[in-house]
Amino acid sequence: MYAERRRKLGLPPENPATAKTSSSVVWEKDDEARVKRAFQTLLIYIRNVAKHPDEEKFRKICLSNPAFHERVESLIGGIEFLELCGFERTEGDEFLFLPREKVKMEVLNSAGFVLNSTMTNRFFGLLSS
Repeated sequence: MYAERRRKLGLPPENPATAKTSSSVVWEKDDEARVKRAFQTLLIYIRNVAKHPDEEKFRKICLSNPAFHERVESLIGGIEFLELCGFERTEGDEFLFLPREKVKMEVLNSAGFVLNSTMTNRFFGLLSS
């Protein structure tokens, strides 16, 4: 059935030598969990700034923080997402900082909505396999 589907889609037959093994399936599930954790962390950052825009501690992220590095920075697009929300690299690339005058609630609300919608989508992670 799988081979027939590949043929109908115009894809070449799968080479058994390059077929996914059970260990690669586990890796994909681990990867999905990492992405979900990154999205959760990004949502916390965005939500905190939206709730407390005047508090600098919520608008400043230390790039050397091990949890930040593991959850967000190590995944492609994590820092770029925060930059799209208005965060900027400052102080010798040690921090991401969102200046108070650049806090845009509509941007933060949209970013939070996208993150939350993605995580609650019942198809999250299915299209990557």
